[in-house]
Amino acid sequence: MPEQGLARTLVEAYVYLDLVGEEPGASRGAATEEVTDGWLIRLGDAELLVPRESESWARQQGLTFGAGLSELIDPGQWALIATTYASRALEGALFFAADPSDARKFDEVAAGWRFAADAVAEALKFFPGGAEELEPEDFWTETGRSLRESDPGLLTRSKLERDLAFYRQSLDDFRRLHAR
Repeated sequence: MPEQGLARTLVEAYVYLDLVGEEPGASRGAATEEVTDGWLIRLGDAELLVPRESESWARQQGLTFGAGLSELIDPGQWALIATTYASRALEGALFFAADPSDARKFDEVAAGWRFAADAVAEALKFFPGGAEELEPEDFWTETGRSLRESDPGLLTRSKLERDLAFYRQSLDDFRRLHAR
């Protein structure tokens, strides 16, 4: 029987499955089943419950990944996720500039910048009070620990706040330049 994890939203569940999956986009192979209190998502040995109440609250509040702290994804992983979404958004924006008639591509780029900002905001949730740095125990995955050890400057409050501002500004600029 697979160990069951708790995801705050469906989006967080699928992002997590992409992180632990054996190939990129692994979450596309996940089976999602509606259960009494939410959704059960399975992929290989991974099984995640997304409580209906948590998903509903996040949607009402406009929270992509959910309220509170993630129990699945650590702050180092969130920082890497943000970088991945930002990179995709930047690349997509270049292709969009070549053909600005593609509404689907516009939506993909805008979503990429928004998800990048939201992922950085998730990493920032782990910082207590006015702390500038996180403690080693805040990183429970090999990926998060490795990033912290190899380049701790990437995971400071000030760096992440600059990234957040940049991603939000990039989204605003993209929307302003390509008004839709």
